[in-house]
Amino acid sequence: MLCRVMRVHPSGYYAWLKQPHSRRHKENQRLTGIIKQFWLESGCVYGYRKVYHDLMDHGESCGVNRVGRLMQKESIKAQVGYGRRPGPKGGKPSVVAPNQLQRQFDQQEPNQVWVTDITYIRTHEGWLTR
Repeated sequence: MLCRVMRVHPSGYYAWLKQPHSRRHKENQRLTGIIKQFWLESGCVYGYRKVYHDLMDHGESCGVNRVGRLMQKESIKAQVGYGRRPGPKGGKPSVVAPNQLQRQFDQQEPNQVWVTDITYIRTHEGWLTR
């Protein structure tokens, strides 16, 4: 039925099915394997631009748009953001360290007391709270 609709002889259709894949198709399959490897090595984080730079460093010659198209075809995506920030409406409460100085910040010698707040540092595992 398909051959009738497309006005193609059945023998031509089956001959087309049996012919080998083109050079471009084989090259795309090989590049897709390398792209997946670099993407997995990045922890599934890299997008097509960074994967493209990895390919260039590896000695492959292809275009950035080709890398993007192959990644899109295989549903390989970059990690975008780190999710929702913990805040008053969700997330676990912060761990508050005891106040050792009791607001006595005047010290006689340097490097005796250090004060810091690292709750704003974002990592791949989430926000640092300790």
